[in-house]
Amino acid sequence: MLRSEELAKLEREIVSCRHCPRLVAWREEVARQRRASLKDETYWGRPVPGFGDPEASVVVFGLAPAAHGANRTGRVFTGDRSGDFLFAALYRAGFASKPISRHRDDGLRLRGLWISAAVRCAPPQNKPTPEERDACLSYAARELELLDAKVVVCLGAFAWDAALRLLGTRPKPKFAHGAEYEAGPFTILGCYHPSQQNTFTGVLTPEMLNTVLARAAELSGESAPEDNDLVS
Repeated sequence: MLRSEELAKLEREIVSCRHCPRLVAWREEVARQRRASLKDETYWGRPVPGFGDPEASVVVFGLAPAAHGANRTGRVFTGDRSGDFLFAALYRAGFASKPISRHRDDGLRLRGLWISAAVRCAPPQNKPTPEERDACLSYAARELELLDAKVVVCLGAFAWDAALRLLGTRPKPKFAHGAEYEAGPFTILGCYHPSQQNTFTGVLTPEMLNTVLARAAELSGESAPEDNDLVS
């Protein structure tokens, strides 16, 4: 079976998951209640699968879907301010065909990059429990098995710790922005999460994210396509 077909099969399994009762209840409650400004939107309200190029050599690894972002749109880092910041940087780095990600059918394509997450359902207060994290990590493990990735960019300390747990790394190196660590066949890069709290206060600037993505491209051997001419 082709890699793309295996990833599509895994996606079907992920979106039908109901393993964690607390997360199932929360994601579905948010989808029913909705935010007032989004009351006319149709919410996804299910686990959010990975997204990107099946031939990716770089994986961007996040925490979990945002309640009114990916839990609404059905695509990771899509439909919220964190995603706006991230996809603009991916476009600048040549990994994305567009600088803005609005919904799962907007035609955006990624080249050489896959976006994943430690937890696939939106958690209350954006805080999954350790048990929920561990129950969900098998999906990311299977994605890494299917992809030919060389670099994992971890957005935040939660993603960093989850990636190290996933790869069975001991002892665990401490998270820091710009941290770099060899874990088996992967190089793990640390990056502050593009949350509004970080981007509005200057903890994470566009230049800082540009630098991490450029390092990921260098380590993986990826080069930016001319004029962002990505093939869908």
